[in-house]
Amino acid sequence: MKSPATRTASAILAAKQIAGFIAKFEPANAKLIRECRAEIRKLLPTAVELVYDNYNFFVIGYCTTERASDCILSIAAAANGVGLSFYHGASLPDPRHLLLGSGKQNRYVRLPGVETLRSAGVLALINAAVAQAEPPLPSQGGGHTVIKSVSAKQRPRRKT
Repeated sequence: MKSPATRTASAILAAKQIAGFIAKFEPANAKLIRECRAEIRKLLPTAVELVYDNYNFFVIGYCTTERASDCILSIAAAANGVGLSFYHGASLPDPRHLLLGSGKQNRYVRLPGVETLRSAGVLALINAAVAQAEPPLPSQGGGHTVIKSVSAKQRPRRKT
């Protein structure tokens, strides 16, 4: 188990890396990413954040463990905007037809602003996703952040 000093140093390094990843975006998108991250952190305080700065997207997954397959939802950002992706979205009840996509598993909602994330319909989707999470989110404690991968080659994070 890591010592408190090691955990603190890791958290500081991760925060600096994430700030650098987000700084690649246009200011409006960067602000939205930060707002959405803060909002989801409030909603899922015990979730593990898995961070990927990949070729196509910058992604922050909210998971029950450090395994990507235990992801509940994620923020996915590219030059054209920000979305909220539900890892098992195809199985979620969606009476308001908010979910986009046609894959066998994943669905998403576009987030033009943090208000969309705070809307009753999206919060209901988040709650449903959390309820079906297996394994479930821990009931106590705090989540932590893990930088999982950074791609050397990436699509531009700003519109050209």
